[in-house]
Amino acid sequence: MTPGKVLGIIVGAIAGLVALGMLIGGAALAWAYGTQRDADGFIDSPTYDLVSTGYAITTTDADLAAEPNEWFPSGFFDVRLEAESADGGSVFVGIGPTADVDRYLAGVAVSEITEIGDTTATLVYDVRGGVAPATLPADETFWAARAEGPGAQVIEWEVEGGNWTAVVMNADASEGVAVSAEGAVRIAALLAITIATVIVGLFLAILAAALLVWGTRPSGDRVIEPTPAARALGADFPVYPVMVEGQLDPNLSRWKWLVKWFLAIPHYVALAVLAVAFFFLTIAAFFAILFTGRYPRGIFDFNVGVMRWGYRVGYYAFSPAATDKYPPFALRDMDYPARLDVAYPEQLSRGLVLVKWWLLAIPHYLIVGVFTSGLIWWTTSAGDGTDALQIGGGLIGLLVFVALVILLFTGRYPKELFNLVMGLNRWVYRVWAYAGLMRDEYPPFRLDLGGTEPVPAQPGQSPASPSEAVSSGADPAMPSEQDIIR
Repeated sequence: MTPGKVLGIIVGAIAGLVALGMLIGGAALAWAYGTQRDADGFIDSPTYDLVSTGYAITTTDADLAAEPNEWFPSGFFDVRLEAESADGGSVFVGIGPTADVDRYLAGVAVSEITEIGDTTATLVYDVRGGVAPATLPADETFWAARAEGPGAQVIEWEVEGGNWTAVVMNADASEGVAVSAEGAVRIAALLAITIATVIVGLFLAILAAALLVWGTRPSGDRVIEPTPAARALGADFPVYPVMVEGQLDPNLSRWKWLVKWFLAIPHYVALAVLAVAFFFLTIAAFFAILFTGRYPRGIFDFNVGVMRWGYRVGYYAFSPAATDKYPPFALRDMDYPARLDVAYPEQLSRGLVLVKWWLLAIPHYLIVGVFTSGLIWWTTSAGDGTDALQIGGGLIGLLVFVALVILLFTGRYPKELFNLVMGLNRWVYRVWAYAGLMRDEYPPFRLDLGGTEPVPAQPGQSPASPSEAVSSGADPAMPSEQDIIR
């Protein structure tokens, strides 16, 4: 795979991510335009019950474009505010320049709304103590829009540039404000924006697809040969046709693991982009398998390369951090203490592709979640009574931390912990390959410990690992189509 094709895949992945966001946004805008607008074209917010023991309820400062007419035509964006007193009294609602509102309410007891959610319960106030205002709100002349009186009071305001604050008070400026309020927004060109968003999203999606197909297509008529590691899987695979191996460095630095996670930051950036490409290419592979029963070889090799790259980085930095050799920036199989490969399937089930990655893999997801992210549970915060999701550390991370602390003080990485962590990682990558649609064989519920994959012994031979087969020059035959389907 040439650097140009890798770059094309990366650009295609980014374009696909942007396209996905724009298409989702366009769908949301279309839904809002078709179902959420009232007769005047406004889209309403939920109704909130606003309560303050002070003299006013305000919003946080809204910093709008300094010169909005350079961006939008007049009347492009309108807002509407409605408020009604909870006790039937007269209410005042207004929008004014933030500087003038701050001057009018300086030293006054005010409740400022700092966070707005979907319900009244999600409102967050910043309550400030003080005295009563010196004048009635209606006596001030700085309001851009205002209304007062009994019953529901409504104001509509064509948005202007600057800093603005909305204010709700009792009309007589008395203490204790309780109102029912809602807001609404109207965008004159909402339909045009929706259509433009969808069109741009579709264009980027087509561009992304073209780049991804071009980037993963083999050059000319070149036949892609399996790597030595893949050939070593042979007709008699190890326990699963995914090879995950590693060699424990006998001369590991006692302290370098403290900084290796930092040294690997360039790899994290690259892998973040590659993960996006992996996601979109897996979607493309899904449809290819569904209609043809085959995983496109170019996409397969690229996705295995992403898995291989991620495994090498983890092996170096944090799982199991068993080598001090810096990982290469490469997708291909290389001479490195950590090696990963997946045997290419000539045929895959069209039916399994519909269910294996979400339904059938659920038991493994639960187990792998404990290995990598820990148990998940709900607790109640003692402070405000709200529920919060807590996530504990994963088993792999805990075992590696123990091993590295022992390394720090003794200069020795415990081989038993290394073998166990390798078995856990092997389980994780088998599930990844299965969920990534690369194989139809269900991953075994078993830990295969140690740095090498067990390979069944041939007649008259002792068992060997794929890495031993590769190093000895063995070239076992690739599995037949019947073997793979079985």
